[in-house]
Amino acid sequence: MPLVELPLYWVVILDILAWGVFHMAASAGCYYMPARWFSEPAGLYRIRNWERGGHFWQKYLRVKSWKHLVPDGAAMFQNGFAKKQLQQQDAGYLGVFVLESRRAELTHWFTILPCVLFFLWNPLWAAWLNVFYALTLNIPIIILQRTNRARLERVTARRKPGR
Repeated sequence: MPLVELPLYWVVILDILAWGVFHMAASAGCYYMPARWFSEPAGLYRIRNWERGGHFWQKYLRVKSWKHLVPDGAAMFQNGFAKKQLQQQDAGYLGVFVLESRRAELTHWFTILPCVLFFLWNPLWAAWLNVFYALTLNIPIIILQRTNRARLERVTARRKPGR
């Protein structure tokens, strides 16, 4: 039972508007975070051993077969960093790419979080539909960011002097 009872058409309108606000707020919030917050591969951003440098995602989810379908959110911001494909091969660019993939991953984690709020005004079935929406829209992008970052971190580690 929702906390606020609304006619279904208002629920749908509110859901659409709320998701628009949540997507933009998460994107803008992460866009304006200092780059230094994303500079280290620690915590959430650390590629785990079980991911095997991104090979896990490719083997079980075939990321390369669907990654071309994922839009690049960089166009939403004037100075957004395009991550659809590599533009350069130099170490500086690759470092920025890795940093921006961490930013993108956090953006999509933040976009999932508000899905619990939909239980306030949606019937139970619709609230769960919104949870499903949040997960199916954001988890693939998180996986894509982690796959690309794992590969790039391997490349940049090999290029470091003394290796």
